Amino acid sequence: MTLKKAFAAAVLYAAGATIANPVLAEAPDIAALAEMRGGDMKKLSFSAEPVARIDTAFQDENGNTVTFADFEGKYLLVNFWATWCAPCRHEMPTLDALQDAYGGDDFQVVTIATGHNPLPAIHSFFEEADVTNIDIYRDPKQKLAREMTVFGLPMTMILNPQGQEIARLRGDADWFSPEAQEIVKALIASNTK
Repeated sequence: MTLKKAFAAAVLYAAGATIANPVLAEAPDIAALAEMRGGDMKKLSFSAEPVARIDTAFQDENGNTVTFADFEGKYLLVNFWATWCAPCRHEMPTLDALQDAYGGDDFQVVTIATGHNPLPAIHSFFEEADVTNIDIYRDPKQKLAREMTVFGLPMTMILNPQGQEIARLRGDADWFSPEAQEIVKALIASNTK
């Protein structure tokens, strides 16, 4: 192979690799995020390495199939809850406020009612808690919850833009606290670089 052909082949290979592997969001500095934990966020545990994306389907309000791949490209705060869960009722307004303040192209709060949670009960729960910014998602057979090792409610995970779990918090929390907002802002900043 001549030098000219080798160079042309290298250029084509590099161009193909760039097209096939677009630049992904810069990974957040986990140590810096861990330093931001205070208040309820002290319970937030960051993974040493991102946990593989779970592609088990769940449902939107209309019964359509949804997976985390549908949200690729944005950080997700995924909250598993149930209508009968008192701590869930306590934290849901803070999740709603977080979605209202920061939801968009780089971040979204995804609450998933797991187990037997009929739509009328979910609507009543959202109305009583004055939740207006969060979409309704359900995992009626708890298949996704089992795949994601959800033991007890509420359980919240942070997924990176590739859908991999990077953090988890067991129990309820004030998701609109200054510490939670700082963590979310740092995640969004890492996704827009």
